[in-house]
Amino acid sequence: MPKYHIEKSITVEADTVTVFNTLVDYGQWTTWSPWLIAEPSAVVSVSDNPRAVGSTYAWVGRITGEGKLTHLSLEPGKRIEDELLFIKPFKSSCRNIFQLSADGSRTKVTWEMDGSLPWFLFWMIPMLKTMVGMDFSRGLRMLKEWIETGMVSSKITVEGTQPVRKFKMIGIAASCSVDSVGASMEVAIEKAQKEFAKYQLPMDGQMISVYTRFRMSQGIFEYISGYIVPEGTLLPAESSLKQWTLQATSAFKVTHRGPYFYLGNGWSVANQIVRYEKLKQHRCGTYEIYVNTPSDTAEKDLVTEIYLPLK
Repeated sequence: MPKYHIEKSITVEADTVTVFNTLVDYGQWTTWSPWLIAEPSAVVSVSDNPRAVGSTYAWVGRITGEGKLTHLSLEPGKRIEDELLFIKPFKSSCRNIFQLSADGSRTKVTWEMDGSLPWFLFWMIPMLKTMVGMDFSRGLRMLKEWIETGMVSSKITVEGTQPVRKFKMIGIAASCSVDSVGASMEVAIEKAQKEFAKYQLPMDGQMISVYTRFRMSQGIFEYISGYIVPEGTLLPAESSLKQWTLQATSAFKVTHRGPYFYLGNGWSVANQIVRYEKLKQHRCGTYEIYVNTPSDTAEKDLVTEIYLPLK
């Protein structure tokens, strides 16, 4: 059977003992799980001693399905190996591993998954690695903040299906890897602002990024970042700007409050619910509107609206 290996890392401002004690405690997983954030109402069961070999963490939910984690081996301050068993929506199992290494007073945390798929599903491995890799990155960011501050500043409100008006946006088109989307968009927005100023285009509309394509097997986003503009705004032919128009339709909306590096949480929630509800998406693209910006708002209070246009 075709095998896969997935791993992501992050550095936490804490010693290896502190990080190990947090990771090994299944009782704390609900605070930073990258999956449970999509369904806080899922039923979670933790064994009486959540820090020992043989202890378990089990969940049952409508959206998140059903599964169980079991501690297989524990090396204090160094390594945790678990069995991850998925029961619903399909049965499979894999190894879930955390490797810890000291970096001065800090700790490098590497989250790994090893498993295999039936031979006829070999084509799914690149997509699986992208999607699970994104989940690991989200979880590690939340774990880091939880250990360093005792909180996770990512709050999600599911708004549901809503009508959206027709609008046009103009911006800079670019592409980037999943791991570099934040830095890439900062550059694109800066370029868009310079082009808007150069051609005296109106910049009083909301800032927006439109994801026009996601090459999942490669982990590449294609997008346009810029501003919503009045309908009659003309795109200067000689500029490097591109335009994108959405016709009046309905869209599934999720609002995220918190730093931009947590926006993946909002997108994960929106996509999981849309898939679960079997809502049909338009292929025109998806988008996020930045209600406020870091120039005038603290990171924890940044509000971003996420929209998945529907048919």
